[in-house]
Amino acid sequence: MPLARYSDLDRYYEGRPPLAFLSPEAKTALGNRFGIMSSNIPRLSVTALAERLRITGFSGDEALWADWIRNDLDQTSGVAHREALLLGDSYVIVWADRFGRPSVTVESGKQVAVQTDPGTRQITAAVKRWEDKDRNVTHAVLYEPDQITRLIAQQVGAITGFTAVESIANPLGVVPVVNLRNTDRIVGEWGISEIDDLKPLVDALNKSLADMMVTSEYVGRPRRWATGIELTEAPVIDDEGNPVLDEDDQPVMIEVNPIPEGHRAMISENNEAKFGQLNAADLGGYEASVRVILGQIMAVSTLPAHYVGVFTDNPASADALRAAEASLTARAEARQATFGRSWEQVAKLMIAVRDGRDPNVIDDIRVHWADAATRSVAQEADAVVKLYQAGLLPQAYALGKLGYSNDEIAKVLASGAAAPQEDSNVA
Repeated sequence: MPLARYSDLDRYYEGRPPLAFLSPEAKTALGNRFGIMSSNIPRLSVTALAERLRITGFSGDEALWADWIRNDLDQTSGVAHREALLLGDSYVIVWADRFGRPSVTVESGKQVAVQTDPGTRQITAAVKRWEDKDRNVTHAVLYEPDQITRLIAQQVGAITGFTAVESIANPLGVVPVVNLRNTDRIVGEWGISEIDDLKPLVDALNKSLADMMVTSEYVGRPRRWATGIELTEAPVIDDEGNPVLDEDDQPVMIEVNPIPEGHRAMISENNEAKFGQLNAADLGGYEASVRVILGQIMAVSTLPAHYVGVFTDNPASADALRAAEASLTARAEARQATFGRSWEQVAKLMIAVRDGRDPNVIDDIRVHWADAATRSVAQEADAVVKLYQAGLLPQAYALGKLGYSNDEIAKVLASGAAAPQEDSNVA
């Protein structure tokens, strides 16, 4: 697994990218005194998509949603989406708990790797590896279609030298590991991160912001000047606060400004003295640079302007915001299609564990997603009610369109909520 790449993506996601476009001479001069100025666009681009990937239920098995909730997948499925969007891959492992019920865990691409058949693209083997630093050992579990083997190595960070500790039969007949891969292509050994295309643009944005802050610190404030004033002398002090002496045991003196920087008023006894002020630096060029880079970031990431902090004087209407988010919505719907097949495979494995069935012959399992578009509750309710009153949507499907989960829909239907009365004026 590409751990070095994952580590680099983590730095960008956490807002700790290296400061790029800095000359070697500047790096030498600054040393470690220069803080990181970072605009965390990568996290925003990932969360903006992940928050639109919400699973609301499954069709084909009424009891499946109860197992889904029991495994906290209504919450941890979002973690799987964020991991896949950031790293390119995340994984889900399905097995049975001590009561024989489906047990589902979300795994990171940093700990799990899979081997696939080039012909069928089905997973033929998988391994999960993790470290126990307290015991100075490395654990691993090898998943195969016929058996599952637990391994251990007597050192931290081991990639070889594992010894089999335990092996159990796999009654499912398939590898119980599902890969959520973020990619829009067929070829490729690993998934694609949503921030791969953003990294150089984010580097450029951070560099412009850092330059603006440095300029603001050194020349953003007006600098004062004075002529006709004699400089004063002060002794050079060492680290311990003692005067530095020369060869004749006399204090070493240096010329200093008689008017300290913090003084708000400048005075002089010399009638010829003159005072003035330099113009402050104009930071408008940096603003233009940031706007250009943000434009490229919006084009690549499909983030709308109000997501990245570009506002106009007039607030946008709800319809204008929805139109601005159209590209982001389309991108989220594409990710729903990409991840939906993987979640359907997870559902089949859960049913196979629960009922002892062959997961290869379980059909008609479909995942349901919440609407990826931003829409007000009033707009959504108005549209759905009109379709329901016209007889175009059944009650259960209408509730699903409003974002209700399967168990919530079941409670509403079980409560015997009366259908709305038809308008007598309608023919």
